[in-house]
Amino acid sequence: MSLQNIHRPALLQLNLPGIQHVKSGKVREIFDLGDTFLFVATDRISAFDCIMPNGIPGKGEILTQISHFWFDQMSALVPNHRALGGQEPLPAALQPFAEQVNGRSMIVKKAKPLAIECVVRGYLAGSGWKEYQANQTVCGIRLPNGLKESSELPEPIFTPATKAETGHDENISFEQAARIVGLETAKKVRTLSLEIYKQARAFAREKGIIIADTKFEFGYLNDTLLLIDEVLTPDSSRFWPADAYQPGQAQPSFDKQFVRDYLESLDWDKTPPAPALPAEIVSKTQNKYLEAYRRLTE
Repeated sequence: MSLQNIHRPALLQLNLPGIQHVKSGKVREIFDLGDTFLFVATDRISAFDCIMPNGIPGKGEILTQISHFWFDQMSALVPNHRALGGQEPLPAALQPFAEQVNGRSMIVKKAKPLAIECVVRGYLAGSGWKEYQANQTVCGIRLPNGLKESSELPEPIFTPATKAETGHDENISFEQAARIVGLETAKKVRTLSLEIYKQARAFAREKGIIIADTKFEFGYLNDTLLLIDEVLTPDSSRFWPADAYQPGQAQPSFDKQFVRDYLESLDWDKTPPAPALPAEIVSKTQNKYLEAYRRLTE
């Protein structure tokens, strides 16, 4: 499917008169359609928990289409929260807003989200690398001696986290996760998360992408456990180019690393208001998201 919004100005705010607005996230707007929710991914981009004043044109559509792609890929393994597939037309009530929401929207069932993030790590990076250096563990899971930054782990590990409305999620143990959602559910999402990750990692590797880690969300609709939210995008995962992979150092990535690197070079205290991003940083970031999309789906 060709992307529609890449050459349009970044969509930062969204108003759908007559459609009940429920919530604004850092990136997404949520509307109530009655029996379902409408998720619309804007082109906003955040870094260090601050939303930038300008966005990345087409980013919302790219992330939405990557999620649709993976939901299709994993539908035999686990049901998901979509009420409509990525290629199905918008319902009549949304047709007046088609230009704003086409390509960047998802109509989803009203599942009740679990109160944990389901994180899977296949490589040692980020907070996991910091913890390993200090304790030779990641989220309390002991790992072998001698691993380097970005090393592939002997087996992927399930490292859940709490959900934070503001700031960073907090890593927790499996036992803590079980206390929050119940042991049976914790075991189910651990098994599903590891299986989805392994299948996705193998697929992406053939496309030249290493999925170093990712986070999933699950929710219940009645008694059915569903895969919800976004899935296996560069915003919810670390995507590395396989042809540049070198353990022992940080890796280039298909995400907003250009934004983070630029902001680190500024005399900015990482509190709002965030500085505007130069055109070069916007363009490079858009190209990275596009490259991930094209490698995966073409």
